[in-house]
Amino acid sequence: MNILTIDTATEACSVALQYDNTLFTRYEVCPQQHSQKILPMIDAVMKEAGVSIGQLDGLAFGRGPGSFTGVRIATGIIQGLAFGSDLPVVGVSTLAAMAQQVIDSTAVSNVAVAIDARMNEVYFAQYSNCDGVASLDGEEVVISPDAAVLKLESPSAAFAGTGWAAYPVLAEQLQEHKVNVTYPYARFMLPLAESGLAKGQGQPAHAVTPEYLRNTVTWKKLPGR
Repeated sequence: MNILTIDTATEACSVALQYDNTLFTRYEVCPQQHSQKILPMIDAVMKEAGVSIGQLDGLAFGRGPGSFTGVRIATGIIQGLAFGSDLPVVGVSTLAAMAQQVIDSTAVSNVAVAIDARMNEVYFAQYSNCDGVASLDGEEVVISPDAAVLKLESPSAAFAGTGWAAYPVLAEQLQEHKVNVTYPYARFMLPLAESGLAKGQGQPAHAVTPEYLRNTVTWKKLPGR
């Protein structure tokens, strides 16, 4: 299946194009530069593959959770591409994408993912390896670091995300484990996107929605303000 997927939900910005069984990707950690980077990245992979949007079967994007601004950037860009091409769109969890990358690289049976959500909370979820595809166990939540530790279902879980190093109680878990993946990468959204499109889960542009998990934006005041 020919799919373009993008992600701007965290400090990383990435694009992946799967076309004619060939993969074309761009990835860069570039905080606060996503709006400048994402369109040139898309243009680069499309030109490298020698295709147009209309030749694809579907589109996908990192729907969150993550940075409010970053999630909105990806949502807006993918809606624009979908409106112009009338292609179906699948939203892929950024947490699931990191779990998928860990599974692809290590073949572990389970992955615990935590992204620093600020305000002394993390976006948290756990996934199982189901025939090579990350499958959600339970639900994605935004919770305190202490609650995340209590939710850990397997002592042998592999870890992914920025949340583990952000809070002492989670960092303690790193004595026996390491963080295998720090940020999501659009490349590893492709298996999840393809599965969703194959199941008829693609949506029209107007129905595309982000996933914040919470509706409170964290504002940080500048010194002296």
